[in-house]
Amino acid sequence: MSDQLPPEVVRVYIMGKEYLVPNSLTIQKAFEYAGYKWVRGCGCRGGICGACATVYRYPGTYKIEVGLACQTVVQDGMYIAQIPFFPAPKATYDVAQMQATTQAVQALYPELYRCMGCNTCTKSCPMEIKVMEYISAVIRGDLPEAARLSFDCVMCGLCAARCPAELKQYHIAELARRLVGEHLQPRSRDVVEQTRRLREGYFAKSLDELMAVDLDELKKRYVERETEPQEDDPNWTPKDKAYL
Repeated sequence: MSDQLPPEVVRVYIMGKEYLVPNSLTIQKAFEYAGYKWVRGCGCRGGICGACATVYRYPGTYKIEVGLACQTVVQDGMYIAQIPFFPAPKATYDVAQMQATTQAVQALYPELYRCMGCNTCTKSCPMEIKVMEYISAVIRGDLPEAARLSFDCVMCGLCAARCPAELKQYHIAELARRLVGEHLQPRSRDVVEQTRRLREGYFAKSLDELMAVDLDELKKRYVERETEPQEDDPNWTPKDKAYL
């Protein structure tokens, strides 16, 4: 095969096999262009679910690149392989019965203190999360900070896949967020009240009514629904601050 390619075409290697694909495609779309059918590792296609974790290399370099297949655009010479699921067992626990402490996290994930501070996890994160920093926050007992730093995690597992200390960072972060939400975060009275209403069937009749209407009527009601005013709304007035 000639090395001369049209400028709009690139050569990529998917699971070791060569394909020519348009240079405008994401890795995910390049797979489909090459004839692959997504059974696992697809998900939302919008960079949110973390299902399409991908590793790749370029010729002549030792460095492993990482990214989400739905966001990363193909480049010439990519050697691509997917990690749709990384084998990182998740601990089983009842967060309501736990204490919001580092010791509680360590009891379930004892590898926590094996962290070497190499920062490979942060460099591997496609969401640019400061992974090593939130692990450090857990170690020093600052679970609220760990919850804050890890909030945008999409659970792709690339941090764990690259970790030389074999931590399961994203599961540790998930536990930290749950502990903070259950034990440290102030309760919202509105959420408590709405949860009570849901459990008592307060909205059952309204939901049954919505399920019975046709699609056009459903669209009409959606457009006409009541919404909270926003500050960039030209009709927004100071009295609307009561809603915000």
